[in-house]
Amino acid sequence: MEKFIHLFILLPIVAFMVSVMIPKKQERLLSRVAFVSVGLQFIAAVLFLILWISKGTPILNLKEFSIYKANNYDFFIDFYVDRITLVYLLLGSLITFVITVYSRYYLHREEGYKRFFNAVLFFYSGFNIIIFSGNIETLFIGWEILGISSFLLIAFYRDRYLPVKNAVKVFSIYRIGDVGLILAMWLSHHLWHENISFLKINNTELVHHHLADNSLVGLAIALMIFISASAKSAQLPFSSWLPRAMEGPTPSSAIFYGSLSVHIGAFLLLRTYPFWEFQTIFKIILIISGALTAIIATFISRVQSSIKSQIAYSSIAQIGLIFIEIAFGLEIIALIHIAGNAFLRTYQLLISPSVVSYKIREQLYEYKPRIRNFEDTLPKRIENTIFILSLKEWNLDSLMYRYLWNPIKRIGGRWTWMNFKYIFYVIAFMMSLGLVLLYFSDKIDIEVKHQLPLFFSVFGFLIAIKAFSERDSVRKSWTLILFNHLAIAIAISFNAHFDWMHHVWYLSGVLGSWFVGLMVINYLRKREVWISLNQFYGHAYEHPKTALIFLLCCLGFAGFPITPTFIGEDLIFSHIHYHQVGLALFTALSLIINGLATIRIYARIFLGPHVKNYHEVAKRSS
Repeated sequence: MEKFIHLFILLPIVAFMVSVMIPKKQERLLSRVAFVSVGLQFIAAVLFLILWISKGTPILNLKEFSIYKANNYDFFIDFYVDRITLVYLLLGSLITFVITVYSRYYLHREEGYKRFFNAVLFFYSGFNIIIFSGNIETLFIGWEILGISSFLLIAFYRDRYLPVKNAVKVFSIYRIGDVGLILAMWLSHHLWHENISFLKINNTELVHHHLADNSLVGLAIALMIFISASAKSAQLPFSSWLPRAMEGPTPSSAIFYGSLSVHIGAFLLLRTYPFWEFQTIFKIILIISGALTAIIATFISRVQSSIKSQIAYSSIAQIGLIFIEIAFGLEIIALIHIAGNAFLRTYQLLISPSVVSYKIREQLYEYKPRIRNFEDTLPKRIENTIFILSLKEWNLDSLMYRYLWNPIKRIGGRWTWMNFKYIFYVIAFMMSLGLVLLYFSDKIDIEVKHQLPLFFSVFGFLIAIKAFSERDSVRKSWTLILFNHLAIAIAISFNAHFDWMHHVWYLSGVLGSWFVGLMVINYLRKREVWISLNQFYGHAYEHPKTALIFLLCCLGFAGFPITPTFIGEDLIFSHIHYHQVGLALFTALSLIINGLATIRIYARIFLGPHVKNYHEVAKRSS
């Protein structure tokens, strides 16, 4: 049975690598690689299910190998199989197979045909890593893959303004979920004193033993998991991103935001349920959040003029109910609900291009008066208030901007009086000061030494804000992101028993990505008139290979699992002590913002309407 698990993990990855090497003109071969590989995965899943049932439905746990081990820290790849895994496996393989068959005709002769199938196979690889993950570290690898593949598919029509803008917006919400998972890992290291596996979490006595004297830590971990799950599954207050994600092609909307990706938050809650099962406060929070999301999303969906938006908010409402079912411990009902919602939304989204013509025909030839509904029983003032709020989507999007992104931009905007030279002098002085203090750390007063990590982490956070709010110089923003990583490294270095080898893991990927990315920026500056961050330039149209190289640099810079930076970030957090909440918070915020700054640079330079007027440019509203 172990060989089946290896097949499920490796088959999509191999298919993705093969599809990358196929020329974009070979449409038939590209689609065939996709649906044959996923079809084989579905057949293997059915055979595995039969074998699994015949053997008495055993729980399987495979610890594959350790990527890095030091003292109490062990970053290992672990795979885990139970009925939750199998439901998601069958659901994912069947829906992905249907989508790949549908897409080969729907996207025929589309400019981004190859990009679409590459992104879908990349997404499916990450999806399989998540559902088979045996610990949070393994799950986080697939989690990151889902995030970047989602960004690429939303920005599929990369020559238009709105798809690219909304892709960056969705990625910003995903980034919050990513850091929630990182903080959950950090707290788990201190609670368990190891990288805990999901198999051990199922041990009720072990969980009770560790939570007996650490109930607040357990609640904090559960809340971080809730933030990650809510961000991924578009629950309040993160619901507004899901309709924006519908800017991609209809098949990608069906597979991502109708069926699979949007239910990953529910998977995370199901997988960690034994951990927070007896945390009553957390279950109340989960129930209230699910109920509010279901009610508000239902109201919003009823006033949407776009069919995709109606389906998106309807799906959000159902996932809110699924969260309530999970909170009550109704695992089987939740799994049935997930499968039903996924199949229904996939069907609705795939036929959505035809629904408009059906509705027009019904209005012309089969007119029916509006049926009296629940809202008509309410007082008129309340009904109108709900209607206006629903039209405005309860201001969820504007609230995120008002209380999260705009304050960050305002803080960074106050640095406009400083040009690159002055900022470089200030940062160089602070970095030098940090290195000097590290060298003489034995002679520093113990109280002062305890405050230094927080001081340098706050300084790094301010650098990240400046990188995010920079509007003029691409090189300045790109270099400020590097300085942010260096400030984080210095901040962590003041903690006792720090291993400098961990900085090698962390900074090797950062420095390599920064250097190659800077070479790409200089290459473009020599061939283009001007590049800033005030607008979209769309240079991927004329420089596709350069765009791909820079995207890989951005992923390495942001800690994506293609460079040692990914493991380095986890190592960095493993050295943040239990009581250093401020240090963990500002480090996490820095990772959120520098990831956004990185992807924003890529989007501004290479995506969006082309800056040259001899290329066809779509209208801003299209």
